[in-house]
Amino acid sequence: MTRIAVASPAILPGDAVGRDVLHMGRILREQGHEVELFCTTWGKPQPRNERDLHIRDFLADDPSALLILHHAIGWPHAVPVIAAAKCRRVVKYHNVTPARFYEGLDPEYADLCRRGREQLRTLIAHNCDLYIADSPFNRNDLLELGADPRRCTVIPPFNDLENLLHLGPDPEVLQDYSDGCTNLLFVGRRAPNKGHRFLLDAFAVYRQHHNANSRLVLIGRGEPKQEKYTQSLREQVSRLGLQGHVIFVDSVSQAELKAFYQCAAVFVLASEYEGFCVPLVEAMALRVPIVAYGAAAVPHTVGDAGLIWDKPDPFVLAQSIATVVGDAAVRRQLTERGWRRYRELFTNQRLQREFLHALHPFLAPALGSARRTA
Repeated sequence: MTRIAVASPAILPGDAVGRDVLHMGRILREQGHEVELFCTTWGKPQPRNERDLHIRDFLADDPSALLILHHAIGWPHAVPVIAAAKCRRVVKYHNVTPARFYEGLDPEYADLCRRGREQLRTLIAHNCDLYIADSPFNRNDLLELGADPRRCTVIPPFNDLENLLHLGPDPEVLQDYSDGCTNLLFVGRRAPNKGHRFLLDAFAVYRQHHNANSRLVLIGRGEPKQEKYTQSLREQVSRLGLQGHVIFVDSVSQAELKAFYQCAAVFVLASEYEGFCVPLVEAMALRVPIVAYGAAAVPHTVGDAGLIWDKPDPFVLAQSIATVVGDAAVRRQLTERGWRRYRELFTNQRLQREFLHALHPFLAPALGSARRTA
């Protein structure tokens, strides 16, 4: 049995990093290891909060223990925790959004992004035992900053698709959005790197030149401090004459999310920066064809399961959407490729095997039966 601390700035509902942390904790506990999760912000009360544990106390200077740090943004504890640890150290790198997307919008968040990039360089300088990147794109970041390629591997983040696949869709969403209108869907935070403005431009072209009976559904919350970004999108909707045809949905239940995917003709993505993009995998697993701008990690995540373009040209994106909607053969081919890609690369069973294989050198054999988690 190995004592394992998994640390992250936050564990929040629906957040890809938090989901990855929770799955790691569950898997390692099921293997019989002693695992505690540590973060600054929890999305809901956790038992360990009541015990007021600290990472250093938990690891107890045990050289056989293991620390796994998730890095996705600036966190004051990141470097001190790694520097102080006297055990094996692993960094799970989810990428850090460049600060330029938030400058002038949210200076505090922009500063966290800058610090996250600076901290990554320091975390690499500490020569940890292993660096796990979400994607080859993220691995390149590690290598460019001097990480030893022999200590770098790629393991995509865990997902909740097993639950989503077996869950019944929300009947109200199905009824409301199965009205004969063509639904284009995007799922992701309402953040400036997500390229909403490109989507709105492309949707305006699609409605004007291809299909006036269509709507764009944008699922994802915006940060209160970044309300100016949401306001700019609403102004763009008005300027393009899309009022009533663009639906902003702040949050959804899992059943509602599944219903939106089932009602979607196409999953559209025009993000300028992604370290992986879990919703793309959701679209593949739920057999929704993908049209996307191929920035950052997107081309690797999608592979051959979508129509990918180098630039967010609204006319190209609109024509691609029209092709997928109007050509049953193209749609069938993309959905079949997406389902195959999900089954071959992104199921939690496969990710669990890769994760445990990567950690095998650092894990002692578990004693007794595996512990069950709540």
